[in-house]
Amino acid sequence: MTLHESLFLPQGDDGARAITKLVIMAVGGQGGGVLTGWVEAVARAAGRAVQATSVAGVAQRTGATIYYIEIAPEGVENTVFSLAPSAGDVDVLIAAEMMEAGRAIQRGFVTPDRTTLIASTHRALAVSEKMVPGDGIANAEEVMAAAEIAARRLLTADMERLAVEQGSVISASLFGALAGSRALPFEREQFRDAIRASGKAVELSLRAFEAGFAAVTEPATAVAMPEKEPAPIAQAPRGPAKALAAWEDLLTRVARLPAPAQEMARAGLRKGVEFQDVIYGAAYLDRLEAVAARDSADHAYELTREAAKYIANAMAYDDVIRVADRKTRAARTRRIDGEMGKREDQLLLLTEFFHPRAEEIAGLLPARLGERIENSGAWMARLDRWFNKGRRIRTDTLKGFLPLYLIAGLRGYRVRTRRHVVEMAHLDAWLATVEGYREQDYALAVEVLRCRRLIKGYSDTHARGLSKFDIVLDGITLVAGREDAADWARRLREAALKDEEGKALRGALDTIRSFVG
Repeated sequence: MTLHESLFLPQGDDGARAITKLVIMAVGGQGGGVLTGWVEAVARAAGRAVQATSVAGVAQRTGATIYYIEIAPEGVENTVFSLAPSAGDVDVLIAAEMMEAGRAIQRGFVTPDRTTLIASTHRALAVSEKMVPGDGIANAEEVMAAAEIAARRLLTADMERLAVEQGSVISASLFGALAGSRALPFEREQFRDAIRASGKAVELSLRAFEAGFAAVTEPATAVAMPEKEPAPIAQAPRGPAKALAAWEDLLTRVARLPAPAQEMARAGLRKGVEFQDVIYGAAYLDRLEAVAARDSADHAYELTREAAKYIANAMAYDDVIRVADRKTRAARTRRIDGEMGKREDQLLLLTEFFHPRAEEIAGLLPARLGERIENSGAWMARLDRWFNKGRRIRTDTLKGFLPLYLIAGLRGYRVRTRRHVVEMAHLDAWLATVEGYREQDYALAVEVLRCRRLIKGYSDTHARGLSKFDIVLDGITLVAGREDAADWARRLREAALKDEEGKALRGALDTIRSFVG
């Protein structure tokens, strides 16, 4: 790739007098409007006629806002501009996120005979990706491969990271990349002057601008994909000597488990102890050891290895106490501060949204009382009326933070709640189902263990996952005894993970019913 060739691509019969067409695709908070204003300022300062329009999206539900800029040739004043871009008629496309580059290619805005594509390689997950119960994250590498074919010239870097490192936002680093691409016939200093003229966060924006400029003018970094962060190293446990001694005893029990399951068992044990305490960790190992006792090396202890993971997940369920604990941890505050680019001299206002159902409130009560209330329609209606309403809590204030902190402190009480009794009963019934399939079909038992993946989250999310779990296990009973039962169990589980509405799962069940009568 030649980085310093002229890429001002005049179009039309009179090439020297053609209009340059530029599209910016950005979602809320990425400064697409600011970036558009800077491009306009550069063109106008150079004596060019320019027009900018925008077509609003709905965040990432239906795509980014599309900002469209047309710049007239030098010396042309009376020009008819278009209001929106057309497929095959874009000179420069700036995508503020990798999937936006993919959407631009799909819409035909990027063409190999004409378009310079400048894209940030970071990901800001779309709502459609987050809604999938399983892994709905689109493959950014496939988009990169398509971009290399679709664009006349491709310039990529993690523009978000470059901007954040300079205390700025991505619009500034993308502006620097645009200047460095030389896709517009303006000098570097003219771009810098546009930032200065804006008068807002000038120094930080200029630093991010320079970072973006350098990223595309150095071939070694021009097409670099973001590297995955290394997995965090688990900290050594801390606490009273008695608790630490009990922890060491638990690790000794893990060492006696089958070797293929030990690594996962250590992770599961840590998760259980962090969720509750070392006594809870011992209960986790009790259940896991019961599975291991009935497993064998003939199957490489696959059942025990999977049980180590999914029993831990089942025991570390999301309840009101855990949600409050997560929202009041110092590590979370530090993470949010970092993501927002907060400086020491700044204050960050943080508002949490809570929408507890009657079931969450009843589940927090002592087991017997909670059961009686759950069985009373009148009481559940009262709880729903009292609590089932959206609440916004300012956790940057003592008034908002303290109630959550006190709820998080109820961890020792958790095992006496109605929710805990229900979760443990469901866990033991699930493990009994697994054991029931183990002797007749080992592979099917493993797949039933993996079905626990369907249950996750809190409140309505948990309820939907639990419903799908029950439907899948009912579907498995239809194919139990068949040679391909494990394969069908896997298909049912994967279908349940594909969409929130359960359309794929219903289709898979209909297929099974068609051949089992």
